[in-house]
Amino acid sequence: MKITRVEAIYLRQPEVKQQCDSGQDALIVRVETDAGITGIGEVDSNPMGAKGIIEGPFSHTTAAGLGNLILGEDPFETEKIWHKMYRGNIYGGRRGVGLHAMSGIDMALWDIKGKALGLPVWKLLGGGFHQKLRCYASSLFGATPRETGELARRYRDQGFTAVKFGWDPMGRDAETDVALVREARKGLGAGPDLLIDAGLVWDSKTALQRAHAFTEYGIFWLEEPLRPDDYDGYRKLAESTPVRIAAGEEESGRQSFLELMDRGRIDVVQVDLTRCGGFTEAMRIAALAWDRGLPVANHGFTTYINVTAALHWLNSIPNALICEFVAEEGTNLRESITKQKLRAVDGFLDTPQKPGLGIDLDEEAIARFRV
Repeated sequence: MKITRVEAIYLRQPEVKQQCDSGQDALIVRVETDAGITGIGEVDSNPMGAKGIIEGPFSHTTAAGLGNLILGEDPFETEKIWHKMYRGNIYGGRRGVGLHAMSGIDMALWDIKGKALGLPVWKLLGGGFHQKLRCYASSLFGATPRETGELARRYRDQGFTAVKFGWDPMGRDAETDVALVREARKGLGAGPDLLIDAGLVWDSKTALQRAHAFTEYGIFWLEEPLRPDDYDGYRKLAESTPVRIAAGEEESGRQSFLELMDRGRIDVVQVDLTRCGGFTEAMRIAALAWDRGLPVANHGFTTYINVTAALHWLNSIPNALICEFVAEEGTNLRESITKQKLRAVDGFLDTPQKPGLGIDLDEEAIARFRV
């Protein structure tokens, strides 16, 4: 079997709001083979930047378009192809958007392997730890503390045992920050876990003050309170509070995760399959976290392709903690572009069982949203 075509498809809703909702557009990767088997993947990044890296021409041996670079390769040789892509785009691809672009291709290759063998990706990865995975409803904060509390009640009533709120208006002032968490806890009640995503808004001292203030409301973790390069700030924060500090969605590649784990001393390692280097690199990152006694969780605020990939990965590692599941309402792109629609039941998601990723594109929706 040989790779014959690599395509990056940019999708976008007619209306995109000025908010941190990465499910309003999407970059889908499609890899075709001469055996008639097609794999799909996803990239959560600057979409047109990643599309250029995938579909761009050959420039020279360390700056090559990834799609052209892997034409004619055997899709089963994922390790070899991963290193070929990394070496072939090393000038611009060691971190950030270059690794993001590789992620979508790697994901599609594993989808091809699973379809060719008639097995789900998690079985190819050697998994089988979970028949289902606990997930948390992931949402932006409401515009006000009161609206946040109303959202919390809604998600609790849908059966979620854990709910996360994040980003604006967190970070405006101490009173608003505490009120957002207080009302979220009031809406959830005493039982469900409450996760807070600060959205990169504080310095380490302010983050420590907020962590202490939030302990009254029993938060499960405090996510990304600092800018991602402030590894020393993360260490000071993590070592000074009993609250779990979670981070990692901004990282790409295991070297940057090592900085976050060893220098930043975080408590929960968050890995986005569409950014970190795909399944191939995510397995290495999970092993590094396991060696350090750290649990991992996925990050994914885009489409059901990302969530499905995360379910395969989390089922393949011993240190999976919980799965992120986007609960934001009114995002029609996410709900439209795949034939399968994921639904949580009593706060859990079933492990995929179909060959490959087990999720398929809805071609009519792809045509409708394609830019």
